[in-house]
Amino acid sequence: MPAEPLIVWSDPPLELFGFIAAFLTAGAVGFRLSALRGLHGSPVGDERDFARAAARRAALLGLLGAAIGAVLLAQRLPVFAARRHMTVAAFVATQPPVALQIILLVLSIAGFALAASGRGPGWAIAAFGVLVSPVRAAFFGQLERIVNPVHELAAGLWIGTLFMLIAVGIAPALRAPLSAERRGALAARLVNGFSPLALGSAALLATFGVITAWRHLKKIEALWTTPYGYTLIAKLCVVACVLAFGAWNWRRQKPRLGSEAGAIALRRSATAELALAGVVLLITSVLVSLPAPE
Repeated sequence: MPAEPLIVWSDPPLELFGFIAAFLTAGAVGFRLSALRGLHGSPVGDERDFARAAARRAALLGLLGAAIGAVLLAQRLPVFAARRHMTVAAFVATQPPVALQIILLVLSIAGFALAASGRGPGWAIAAFGVLVSPVRAAFFGQLERIVNPVHELAAGLWIGTLFMLIAVGIAPALRAPLSAERRGALAARLVNGFSPLALGSAALLATFGVITAWRHLKKIEALWTTPYGYTLIAKLCVVACVLAFGAWNWRRQKPRLGSEAGAIALRRSATAELALAGVVLLITSVLVSLPAPE
């Protein structure tokens, strides 16, 4: 009999779409809670208007991510149910974490839709759905099942929020009908609000990344003797480059903020950081599709 293929190549694209969905939702929430935190209450009218417009754009991208997540979940549920010879309804009824996942996803979609329209507690609802979902298994005593989701959430809060910062924060700020000095100051406020979240998320990402790698490798020699290990090494090399760019932006580019030129320079280096992060996502989509070492 022919040997089974090491990887089913239809899996990595689906995994990649899942990562994109998670990064858009986590990034939108992270952007609203960090970069825009102080601007909504600004006594300056045009800064408040900018913050509201940026929040609506972030909410639309978060809604897109939640919709992609819903489509992927709807596609996977019949597969999971078929493995147990159940209907989808019966499978969901016997799997409380899955039922809770669906509820939280619906809340996220509703919250982002409300936030995009500028209504009421939309951001609070969206944040609840996005931030609670990765730890939902803990409510049922399944602590080991939160490691990968929390790792993914930390990555989304860092890189996803950085994407929002550049796409719906700094780029529009540099086009705003303000003086060059005020555009630079506005960009600096956005970055300064994001920095604590970036540092905390990177630390959380590293911690849970080590735990995730150890749980899958099981023994250190699998790192250089298995396809999973080779792919993980490739991922870690690119992650190191992303971290280097992040450190550069924090230590060298951030202190230059306050002027329009400083904001433009940060946007360029942050865009390079995001490009490398995209490579990490591509490699990770292959990594999670590979069988873990036995």
